[in-house]
Amino acid sequence: MTTAGDIMHSGAHWIPAHETLDRAAQLMRQLDVGALPISDENERLCGILTDRDIVVRCVAMGHDPSQVTAGELAQGTPRWIAADADVDTVLEEMRGHQIRRLPVIENKRLVGMISEADLAQHLSEEQLASWCESVYAKS
Repeated sequence: MTTAGDIMHSGAHWIPAHETLDRAAQLMRQLDVGALPISDENERLCGILTDRDIVVRCVAMGHDPSQVTAGELAQGTPRWIAADADVDTVLEEMRGHQIRRLPVIENKRLVGMISEADLAQHLSEEQLASWCESVYAKS
């Protein structure tokens, strides 16, 4: 059985909720990623910040990214998956919430992220096509 831990990109990094968006953008550039999980003071997942969030919800709204924190953009209930969850469960979680990135948690710690690129490397063409259809479908 293939698990979330098998297909994830390991070495994911948190961005603390108190960190500013300009620092988040710098970290994204340094790590060559488009999203960072947001952690609270107890290193618990409280959201995910994307490069698009920074542009659309901060810069385009006329806000200063050096004054807005990652936590201020955290919305809703963050979704995650256990490292030992099977791939079908991963796909169900992503489909059910129409999300493209999913943090992987083991022993209450962030151990990786699953993105579209990870799915493309590990799924059959049929599985990938089905996932894309459901995630990109208009709700």
